[in-house]
Amino acid sequence: MIASRHLLIFMLTACSAWLQGQGLDPAALRQNPTTSWPTYNGDYSGRRFSDLKQINSSNVQNLSLAWAARFSGSNTGPTTQIKSTPLLVNDVLYLTAPNNVWAADIRTGREIWHYQYPPNTGSTIGNRGLGMYENWLFFETPDSHLVSLDADTGKERWKVEIADPKLDYTSTVAPVVVGNHILVGIGGDHLDNPGFLESRDPETGALQWKWWTTPRKGQPGIETWPDEYAAAHGTGQTWMPGTYDPELNLYYLGTGNPNPVMAEKSRKGDNLYTCSIVALNPDTGKLVWYYQVSPHDVHDWDATETPVLFDGEINGQKRKLLAHASRNGYLFVLYRKTCENILTKPFIDTLNWAERLNDKGQPVPNPAKYPTVDGVLVSPASGGATNWPAPSFSPDTGFLYVGSNRTFSMFYLTDTEERPEGWGGLDNVVGSDGGALLAIDYKTGKICWRHDWPNGSGISSILTTAGKLLFTGNENYLVAFDPANGKLLWHAGLTASPSAGPISYMLDGKQYVLVAAGDTLFTFRLNQPS
Repeated sequence: MIASRHLLIFMLTACSAWLQGQGLDPAALRQNPTTSWPTYNGDYSGRRFSDLKQINSSNVQNLSLAWAARFSGSNTGPTTQIKSTPLLVNDVLYLTAPNNVWAADIRTGREIWHYQYPPNTGSTIGNRGLGMYENWLFFETPDSHLVSLDADTGKERWKVEIADPKLDYTSTVAPVVVGNHILVGIGGDHLDNPGFLESRDPETGALQWKWWTTPRKGQPGIETWPDEYAAAHGTGQTWMPGTYDPELNLYYLGTGNPNPVMAEKSRKGDNLYTCSIVALNPDTGKLVWYYQVSPHDVHDWDATETPVLFDGEINGQKRKLLAHASRNGYLFVLYRKTCENILTKPFIDTLNWAERLNDKGQPVPNPAKYPTVDGVLVSPASGGATNWPAPSFSPDTGFLYVGSNRTFSMFYLTDTEERPEGWGGLDNVVGSDGGALLAIDYKTGKICWRHDWPNGSGISSILTTAGKLLFTGNENYLVAFDPANGKLLWHAGLTASPSAGPISYMLDGKQYVLVAAGDTLFTFRLNQPS
């Protein structure tokens, strides 16, 4: 009996090792996730929708904790905070905090290996997670390096510098894998550094191509800046992962705000391609189209929120659509093949910074709401009507779900020089009309239901499922709603507020829901029958 048990353990271990060694099947990135969660948003679309329905609206009240596991690392900042949506591949979880990567057993949360990047001077504001190619992992470090690890062992394969940390770049992005391209973004807007997206070779880390978010002399878009110097120092960072349409072979990305921040005297014009949704060819890095959601931004409203891809019906026709709930308070729905504007609609009722929409559906900013030395009252605050936490789209309801805040700030101009640098202003939050979870009809922009949170921010990542469920978080709770009507169905207390997006997966015939909160992963499943 003992010998048989040892043989069984050996076979299970060998099987697990074999599965890990197989790495990630590239086809999984094009499919709705079920037994895996292989990229930041689960698949390429950014919908964060799961086809799983074993956990559903009729039994969600029976969810209970399966396991919880804390992760502790060095050089993570004041405290370890998991802002990364974990990857799940071949029954192994992969997660990050600044300077740290862990692999964990999906059945228990037990640490398999832990990689620690050496101490450095980079910002530890957060890390969104990993990309995976075959059996290799890729993550960005606070001092702006791209590191590749062996997924089985956590051993470093190579590292390359993607930006000079002395220039105050901040690297937080979860790389996205498209074919044999590792797409890498960059952040940091305290100095006037040019923004970019680049593609790296998974084998060696060698640069394949680089696309600058602001144009150079002679390039299209340079006419939206007063001169080449202003454009080259105009920033437009690429803070967040984008989404991808394999049929069109287009990678969609939101870009950050222009610099100098809030001080606009030296950058008159629309300031392309900042605060824009851009479509790039991932094989060449060439810009195919762009749509600017905040022309000449002066309020620090980057447009790096997720461009969500889905097919929908507009005026009786099937269209390939892109929806973007932007930090500036507007929802944009575009035809993602050409960037034709289908809809622009505000999703907060306190918004007051735009005069009107132009014939392209773009908001036209009101100069009376530009920051001044004496201050001007603007909604939303610079933190935005929404922000980086992930939205979700359910094909079952046709609703886009967005966390939102209705906030006000006094925006002050602090640098009145002819050529200001970096932060030329500041904003002081002076009030809030509350935060809410919104369900928005993509065809009309109508808010079909709204759940107002009693306290705190309304911005949190969201997951919807075919089980007629929506999972999100607020304060120290994971909460489940009916996505059709907003009815509250279930909640569970956590040790901290959810800090990354929930995921769901099947394991051994059972469905699980997992969420990160602070330094801990919490995993839930249905109570077992007695």
